[in-house]
Amino acid sequence: MARLPPGIHFIISFSRDQWYRAFIFILTFLLYASFHLSRKPISIVKGELHRFCTAPNEGEVHFHSQSQKAGDTAPHRLPGNGTDCGWAPFDQDNYQQLLGALDYAFLCAYAVGMYLSGVIGERLPIRYYLTAGMLASGALTALFGLGYFYDIHSFGFYVVTQVVNGLVQTTGWPSVVTCLGNWFGKGRRGLIMGVWNSHTSVGNILGSLIAGFWVSTCWGLSFIVPGAIVAAMGIVCFLFLIEHPKDIACSSTLVKGGRLDHPAPGPGFPGQCHHPLPHFLTSPLTLLHPKAYENGTHRFRLQKQVLTDERSKPLDPEMQCLLLSDGKHSGHQNHVVILPADGGGGMAAISFTGALKIPGVIEFSLCLLFAKLVSYTFLFWLPLYITNVDHLDVRKAGELSTLFDVGGIFGGILAGVISDRLEKRASTCGLMLLLAAPTLYVFSAISKMGLEATVAMLLLCGALVSGPYALITTAVSADLGTHKSLKGNAHALATVTAIIDGTGSVGAALGPLLAGLISPSGWSNVFYMLMFADACALLFLIRLIHKELSCPGLATGDQVPFKEH
Repeated sequence: MARLPPGIHFIISFSRDQWYRAFIFILTFLLYASFHLSRKPISIVKGELHRFCTAPNEGEVHFHSQSQKAGDTAPHRLPGNGTDCGWAPFDQDNYQQLLGALDYAFLCAYAVGMYLSGVIGERLPIRYYLTAGMLASGALTALFGLGYFYDIHSFGFYVVTQVVNGLVQTTGWPSVVTCLGNWFGKGRRGLIMGVWNSHTSVGNILGSLIAGFWVSTCWGLSFIVPGAIVAAMGIVCFLFLIEHPKDIACSSTLVKGGRLDHPAPGPGFPGQCHHPLPHFLTSPLTLLHPKAYENGTHRFRLQKQVLTDERSKPLDPEMQCLLLSDGKHSGHQNHVVILPADGGGGMAAISFTGALKIPGVIEFSLCLLFAKLVSYTFLFWLPLYITNVDHLDVRKAGELSTLFDVGGIFGGILAGVISDRLEKRASTCGLMLLLAAPTLYVFSAISKMGLEATVAMLLLCGALVSGPYALITTAVSADLGTHKSLKGNAHALATVTAIIDGTGSVGAALGPLLAGLISPSGWSNVFYMLMFADACALLFLIRLIHKELSCPGLATGDQVPFKEH
């Protein structure tokens, strides 16, 4: 018999469950990356909506620095396009306040909607809820770009579009985090979610490149193309998203007379797992004490006897597919009781006030408020800052700003790895916040010295600013959503995630707004505001850091221990 090709050998070396987990990981990564892809164009287009220039007799357009006011010379007007130095109403002296109001409209709506989204999302099918949100978000993102083609200069039109888009985009985060939490247990959660959370930076990078491609020639397409991508990913979500491992049809595992029989894999059993049970479930049991095993969805109790009342109960479909096989069968008798996770799916969804009582939720929420303030200020204002300070055109500034997101990818993964290794989420966030504040000051000082210094500091700032933000919104939220005080209630994750990210989104709304109000007095003052925000974020973690250092594990908590029945 010929040896299997290496590629086929690689494919069959993974179980069916592992392939599904990888598929869900990649799919949710792409889904939320598309959300961020659609948020980035507004920061790229700002430099085109208001351009500092004059129009001499020979018709050339010259760009000037931030300190020169647009009203110093009379701009040359173009038919239907406001002026050649901007797009009305953003061609006025108060353009920074207007652009800041656009950011605030989107992010304030997002923050308010996030508190409701988690509660609603727990009570609706995730796939339908997320699909509807992505289709609506794609349409609204494209609608903003249609203002260019239909010559719309009403500030109210752009504000309303941003508000509604901010509301519908709240469907994304609780949905994808809940879905990922369903598929992945707590082991190495920091690393897994640190890698997964790089979708934020990947989406920002792609959004910058796509928007930058058209920004100087037809900025309307900078919104329409990302909008079409989000809508297309919404269709992909509807067709392929699997909310929970239990939704995959698997063959029944039957408990008969004290032994668990697993039907032989084959086409005769429609929809079955096609994988035998794990070896520890198919071997004779000689344990002196019962031991529990957990795969993230179910818990398995191995013991010497199976109680009569447990044998007589019909098996719940959610317990019919046992995961992570090692490819071995056994004909020995087995004594296995299969129980759902404590609380199971029968518990009611947690209330908003109940989620706030989980230890650590309030502290991490307030920390994220200030951490996200810093991150989103960079997200919405960095390209314009680079344009003003380094005197680059809009497209090059947008491309250069992606280095901040590249640094954010490494920062999120690094934060996850460190927190997994130390088992101290709050301490990891605190260390990165402590380093971020002086780094921001250095960036503001040396970014005016040349392009090379700007590149290096963008990478470093991206890592330190995005690391805590990424860790709190993913691994920390998942930890708190499965906190031991919940006694296994699986319905809490979306609400906890929404509370934490919703509070963070308040800071995300304030950051760009404050940047728009402060920047006319000088960009240095904007950086002082960001450093103060980092210090506040660190301050809210002091109590949790003290708990972690004195009593490890108390800050974010572990899942409830398996209780005797």
